[in-house]
Amino acid sequence: MPRFTVDAVLFDLDGTLVDSAASVRRNWRRVATILGRDGEDLAGHLQGIPGRQVLRMIEPGLSEQRIDELDRMLIDGEVADVSEVVAAKGAAGLLAGLPADRWAIVTSGPRRLARARLDAAGLPEPRILVTADDVRTGKPDPEPFRLAAARIGHPPRRCLAVEDAPAGVASARAAGCRILGVLTTYPSLDADTVPDLTGLTIDAGGDGELTVSY
Repeated sequence: MPRFTVDAVLFDLDGTLVDSAASVRRNWRRVATILGRDGEDLAGHLQGIPGRQVLRMIEPGLSEQRIDELDRMLIDGEVADVSEVVAAKGAAGLLAGLPADRWAIVTSGPRRLARARLDAAGLPEPRILVTADDVRTGKPDPEPFRLAAARIGHPPRRCLAVEDAPAGVASARAAGCRILGVLTTYPSLDADTVPDLTGLTIDAGGDGELTVSY
């Protein structure tokens, strides 16, 4: 069983701490219909990337105004559509055992969506919540994880990033974080992985370090 120490843990949100897959699918289907691509899974292989960046990738000809409109519609729809959003297996217990100053969330969604999903899932909002509102470029760029590490006060190399998507893994790796993937969204990731958070144990020692085992 792998075992190591870190100073802080930086969790992705969707697919990692919360299961919001049904809401994501429904709202991206609405966008696909508006774009004349009814039935396409627009965000399927692009999970974990901010919506605005996804729209630019799948429809390069869209104006910035149209991207703003579609992104706003997508976010409004997802904020309202949280009836099926639940905590991921093992998430509540894992967070309950962590010191409040040693964990953060790094998500590609905006702050109001992150808060809506945490509330729906019954999970606490961390002291450090890095969202798409806080960065110029989202995952897979390293900026989100670099910012989270700076705000929590520990170097990226002493932070564990827990991610479910290739974009998040790439972002965390480029930022210099240690990475653990959860196979809740993709069948494989370019990192050490566990099936879900029940396979991860993080113990807070008296010396301030966190001991991770899986």
